[in-house]
Amino acid sequence: MAYTDVIGAVAEGRLRMTTTRERLHELLDALPEDRLATAEVTLEAIASDDIPEDDEPVTDQDRADLAATHEAYLRGELVPDDVVRREFGW
Repeated sequence: MAYTDVIGAVAEGRLRMTTTRERLHELLDALPEDRLATAEVTLEAIASDDIPEDDEPVTDQDRADLAATHEAYLRGELVPDDVVRREFGW
């Protein structure tokens, strides 16, 4: 699922925020070699509890902001991640 699809799904309340071990394996298998090191560091930080859990509830304002962002995406007003990465050399 693309990031922008996730934004829309969360904004509309259609997405449950759970991920299975199997889905994580699929995502890792789909990563290009040059992104594996970043994924490893991120997963190690999560596994060691170095990243605080976000325990704030999603508010009506959050949902409105996500919906507005999704609408901007549908209108073609957002810059895709790959374009930003290319421009910044990531």
